[in-house]
Amino acid sequence: MDDAPALINDIEDYCRRNGMAESTFGRLSVNDGKFVSRVRAGGRVTTRTVAKVQDFIAETHASSPATKPTAKKSPAKKASKDPRPFRFYDNRQKYLLFVNTCSEKWVIAERVGMELQYLSPQPPALRVFDAGMGDGTVLTRVMRQMHRRFPTAPFFIVGKEISLEDVRLGLEKMPDRFFEHPATVLVVTNLYYTESPWLMPRSVEAASMLNWQEVPLAGSTSYEFDEQIKALQPTLSEGWQVRSSAKTGNPLYERPSVLVLYREDHRFLLDPIIPKPGQNTGNYDLVIASQPYRARMPLEFKASRVVSPLASSLAAGGRMLVIHSHGGDPGLEIIRRVWADEDPFVHNRHDLLKMTKQTLKGTHRDLNYQAYADQRALFRYDMHTLPSEIGESIGTSTLLAAWNAAIYVAQIDDQRVDEAMRGEAYLDATRDVLRERGGLWFNDESFVISRRRL
Repeated sequence: MDDAPALINDIEDYCRRNGMAESTFGRLSVNDGKFVSRVRAGGRVTTRTVAKVQDFIAETHASSPATKPTAKKSPAKKASKDPRPFRFYDNRQKYLLFVNTCSEKWVIAERVGMELQYLSPQPPALRVFDAGMGDGTVLTRVMRQMHRRFPTAPFFIVGKEISLEDVRLGLEKMPDRFFEHPATVLVVTNLYYTESPWLMPRSVEAASMLNWQEVPLAGSTSYEFDEQIKALQPTLSEGWQVRSSAKTGNPLYERPSVLVLYREDHRFLLDPIIPKPGQNTGNYDLVIASQPYRARMPLEFKASRVVSPLASSLAAGGRMLVIHSHGGDPGLEIIRRVWADEDPFVHNRHDLLKMTKQTLKGTHRDLNYQAYADQRALFRYDMHTLPSEIGESIGTSTLLAAWNAAIYVAQIDDQRVDEAMRGEAYLDATRDVLRERGGLWFNDESFVISRRRL
């Protein structure tokens, strides 16, 4: 079957609407609890099996009380039906609470810093691509480490981010970076992974709409830079408008945008690296890809639409660090005490590297794929708690923060979360795990793709 992503989308939509675990769906539809995870991982499925799945969805949907005609339909009920697939990372409240209560951003920045020792940047600049700038916490911490190791080298840094709120939060952290390291060109873009390393849309139509803004920052103090960056809010609001894909729910840009920032008093020095439309060649010394895809996305999608294009943008001697959630931690224990069959982390680093090699099909023979041993590839981060918070009595705020972190990392959709929170079992599960483990932590997994030196 060539359209496995479409089948997975149909199954995800069905499970979300009916509050059903994917393993349960597999058992009821084709008598195979691992069916969905196998298809998502790239396993083959026969036409007959696809027909059984589609018949099961159609039959159970038709027999569902929610689909039977009624004498009078409530307008509110009708409006609540949303055919678009759920996009987990658009949930800002969960995201912000997670970022501020867990140390993942800090730990990832330290892990990225380990890669700097292997870089040998060539003039005119050290080139870095952040494949998910987020709120800028990781990038700004990495920039501090870059300045410490390469204090006089010009920096060319591209941050991809489609969320307007994250772009605002990320830019708020940059005035101090321009002050400490004035030889910096910072580029922020909402282009897709297959486009953003080169700062150019792939289609002619999108390229003709490209919103390219170049902003020289006047002055020499953090305050002056901050004032000018704040004044960019109307520009950002216009350039970072998005719509949702009707098929996947992923955000799509309304207009491709590129924002270029640098210090005006360093324009002469930075002129060779200030990008121009259609002239950026990629060639990055470091690519940071931290949580660049949803854990449940098909393996082929992760490899072909994210990892492969980013790897192809590496310069000679360049390195790409990819990080995603791994599981096997107290966070997943909480999830499985509420949803026993939940298996959110379906692909490991070995799966991704193997599929990426197949996707590139020998077109980049100078790439090295480094999975490393678990001792280096796996690392953990913690939820911030005081020793006194985890004891016989655990405060409700601590329990809710831990619960939020667990469902955020496992990417549980709102419908199932709402159903679980109607009772007390989710709090009991969270409390029991915190007591048994003495706290809450999560495991991330990393791997490196590097390009051989010339």
